[in-house]
Amino acid sequence: MPNLKKIAGAALLASAGLLAALNAQAAIPIQHWTLPNGAKVYLAATDALPIVDVQVDFDAGSRRDPAAQAGLAAASAGMVQKGVRASDAGAALDENALGEAWADLGANFNVGAGAERTSFSLRTLANPALLDKAVALAAREIGEPSFPADVWQREREQIVAALKEANTQPGTVSARAFAHALYGTHPYGQETTEATLATIDVAMMRARQAQLILPCRAKLSIVGAVTRAQADSIATRLLSRLPAQDGACATLPPVPEVATLSAPSEERIPFTSAQAHVVIGQPGYARRDPDHFALNVGNYILGGGGFVSRLMNEVREKRGLVYGIYSGFAPGLHAGAFRVGFQTRPDQADEAVKVSREVLAKFVADGPTEAELKAAKDNLIGGFPLLLDSNAKLLGNVANIAWNDLPLDYLDTWTARMNAVTVADIKAAFARKLQPQRMVTVIVGAKP
Repeated sequence: MPNLKKIAGAALLASAGLLAALNAQAAIPIQHWTLPNGAKVYLAATDALPIVDVQVDFDAGSRRDPAAQAGLAAASAGMVQKGVRASDAGAALDENALGEAWADLGANFNVGAGAERTSFSLRTLANPALLDKAVALAAREIGEPSFPADVWQREREQIVAALKEANTQPGTVSARAFAHALYGTHPYGQETTEATLATIDVAMMRARQAQLILPCRAKLSIVGAVTRAQADSIATRLLSRLPAQDGACATLPPVPEVATLSAPSEERIPFTSAQAHVVIGQPGYARRDPDHFALNVGNYILGGGGFVSRLMNEVREKRGLVYGIYSGFAPGLHAGAFRVGFQTRPDQADEAVKVSREVLAKFVADGPTEAELKAAKDNLIGGFPLLLDSNAKLLGNVANIAWNDLPLDYLDTWTARMNAVTVADIKAAFARKLQPQRMVTVIVGAKP
């Protein structure tokens, strides 16, 4: 067995090398190809670290959950790491045995589900012996989860307890009310509750696995010290324990687009808390939208830039109504939310909402100043290398490119596209996307 501490130490010493390499050249080239089974592979090969990071994404997020079983995606993802069944690849392993196996390899394997995708992530040293064993074990977890019923009963009880605790927090209450008002019946707005969890069983998890976790639906992003041939082998082996496919991959049912708001709404929810929690917003835009760069820069100026943002200056600095305030877009395959959020004293909530709406409406109507645009570009472009200064960050960017079908040169052209944004571009993009007169406002904890 190789000396794991020695290899890991070398990896840490080399970590500064990745940032230096990224600063010295354009972004690392991304290679892309499709496996015979239909899986799509994206590779950013770099030998700055003796580490390999892999993310395998499937269209199996919560937007695919039946409304009556909201939470199925997250529950299934959590159960993947609770055991693998016996197969020709080895004996059955429970959650404790799996944990010990990963510890012995000095590798990490995680599974999670968001609104759109279920993601399997592997991090391992590039040492061939360790890499082969880590890939083999990850393949079993991806393709042969056991979904033990007794463990699910325990996990469900823990999730319900966590939900009950979260529901005592004003932030949870405001987020839930905002999502309901914003999305209505769209899958983005589905809420996991004790009732929906009660309907979920391991048979549903297995059926979901059989329908959604298939090689032809996989997008694999690989970053690290591997060649294309090695990456091809890794991708193939990671999916090798999934069922063989007969013919083409069946098309999944389309998910509807998020409906635009036809009128403003305001919800005030009584809540005993020291601070009122406020969220203002509307559906934003899908990640594929060509206005993305203009909206990204514009939002930095409006409320994404911390203490240099307009909202922070007008609502906090000039009037002292909040400690902090932010705005942000959350684009996805559908129009994710645009929101302005803050906390304030309950007796100041109405004034803070009024000023925030005025700042937002003025920004949408007039756009930023040239000075604001220059400062935003300087900050965003200057910080760009820090978005790529580790294997993990680079992997996240490659996975973003893969998931959203962005151009392979997206990272190479990022700075030029950011530099090309004008004041007129931002004004026009915000006018197209935001309607301040039709937004949702949720206030939790303010005095009636």
